[in-house]
Amino acid sequence: MPIRAVLWDVDDTIFDYASADRVGMRRHLKAEGLPDGYDSVGQALDSWRAITELQWARFADGETDFQGQRRDRVRSFLRTELSDADADAWFEGHVAHYEAAWSLFPDTVPVLDMLADEYRHAVLSNSSIHNQDRKLRVLGVRDRFEAVVCAVELGISKPAAGAFHAACDAIGLKPHEVAYVGDHPDIDARGAVAAGLAGIWLDRTGLGGRPELTRITGLDQLPGLLRGHTRFGAPDTFG
Repeated sequence: MPIRAVLWDVDDTIFDYASADRVGMRRHLKAEGLPDGYDSVGQALDSWRAITELQWARFADGETDFQGQRRDRVRSFLRTELSDADADAWFEGHVAHYEAAWSLFPDTVPVLDMLADEYRHAVLSNSSIHNQDRKLRVLGVRDRFEAVVCAVELGISKPAAGAFHAACDAIGLKPHEVAYVGDHPDIDARGAVAAGLAGIWLDRTGLGGRPELTRITGLDQLPGLLRGHTRFGAPDTFG
């Protein structure tokens, strides 16, 4: 059965989350001042990234809710106890700077254009509808996707098979008719394969490894892969 649709991750796949988050936090620290315990802005930014990854993993595992992971990120980063209201206020200050730095990757729109007539498109994200639907609208690409399915509303996160199956159900296709493209080898590509989809790891940084996964290093390689210019499912095809 040929692939009929592409499910997309959003952050660090079509949207340059890492750059926006780092630029936004740098601007936020300039406004708020460097917290105690950090020797440089660079050290603080690296710490924020690591804390974010840890708290997102806790959220994905059901250990906390969406707002809780935000508050815990702030408390861990500032190394102090804060009320929920104070943690929320600090995070919202960061959000304002972060959103000002939003941008798509340069290859996103060209590839969506190339695939528009041949494949259906939808989103599956481990974030919330409130965040991702709004983000896609601000970035001008929401109308490219039939559905936006998010973990917060589902109550289940990638890499659980149920998350992938819910997104397939949203567009009325079977898992084997759908490819999933995401930047995380395990949460995205391996999770998709385990759920019966064609999982594709978008390895923008050229990390490599994971030879068992189908890997591309840029979205420009995706049309050829989907159209069968190379054997679909061949691991580590590019780069």
